[in-house]
Amino acid sequence: MLLEVAILDVKPGQTTDFEAAFKAAQMIIASMEGYQSHQLQRCLEDANRYILLVHWDTLEHHTVGFRGSEQYQEWRALLHHFYDPFPAVEHYTPVFEGQA
Repeated sequence: MLLEVAILDVKPGQTTDFEAAFKAAQMIIASMEGYQSHQLQRCLEDANRYILLVHWDTLEHHTVGFRGSEQYQEWRALLHHFYDPFPAVEHYTPVFEGQA
């Protein structure tokens, strides 16, 4: 399993429209092979910043399967025009898990 992390800086004044578009777009990502779960969280210190966390089975499910799919074009059309700058996406694997 891996975690995709994207910091999303939404253009000022567009957060309501972004959240509405994301509500539709999340159905696209949730339908993809290798998808496990996702969260979209809004930053308390910067109301235009969000973090998107997506759990995938493998890196290839995200980078090849999702990004290479026809559905990704729909995702892109719904969301990418909201970002400034365009988000960097990183992938993480667990080192420790559990509760302290």
